[in-house]
Amino acid sequence: MMEYNKIIFVSQSGNCREAMAAGILGDFTLKHPVEILCRGLVVQFPEPMNRKAEAVLISNGIEMPDFTSVPLAESDLTEGTLVLTMEAGECEKVIGQYENAKLADVSVLTKYVGDELEILDPYGGALPAYGLCYETLRKSIKKLVNLLNEGE
Repeated sequence: MMEYNKIIFVSQSGNCREAMAAGILGDFTLKHPVEILCRGLVVQFPEPMNRKAEAVLISNGIEMPDFTSVPLAESDLTEGTLVLTMEAGECEKVIGQYENAKLADVSVLTKYVGDELEILDPYGGALPAYGLCYETLRKSIKKLVNLLNEGE
């Protein structure tokens, strides 16, 4: 497994699942320093984190007070960058629309760590849906941390 120096979580809006994923990964200890970012595929203007996603993170001891959504840019996709999407469709968009996106370095998070289901979008759902999304993300990210820490 390649050693990455940057991990970008990507989804649609840039302010919900990918933000939670970045917050969760930042809560773990990695053996090697990794820049952790999150980006959206459809970000017309910077937005704060989804309020329910933020509430779930805070209730789990993770705070990202200055968060604003940012669109994915070609300049984000540098050597040593791993791009992890929440769903297969997003993975295909990144590979299809960004010249710098390398097939080997773009994957659906759950597929990358060997989980079967994608991370479902809780948008528009009640707070428990966001909590479930957090739990699912945390399980997959724990596996990701193990993969990253073993990759020496």
